[in-house]
Amino acid sequence: MSQNKSYIDENGDALELDEAWFAKARRGRPPLPPEKRKKSVHMMLDPDILARLKSEGRGWQTRANALLRAALGL
Repeated sequence: MSQNKSYIDENGDALELDEAWFAKARRGRPPLPPEKRKKSVHMMLDPDILARLKSEGRGWQTRANALLRAALGL
């Protein structure tokens, strides 16, 4: 039976990472299951709607998703 090595000591401090840690390390978040992943869609929006969403800066797609979710009562 394999046991995972802890990289935190008894004082809560992080230990030096070794080759074994780097061999198993993966970049980014673990992937979501397919049923929870966002779907790509093509959608036509009126210019004023798009301008308003983009006027608040980055993240306009996330805000549009939140607005749609609220409008649908989800």
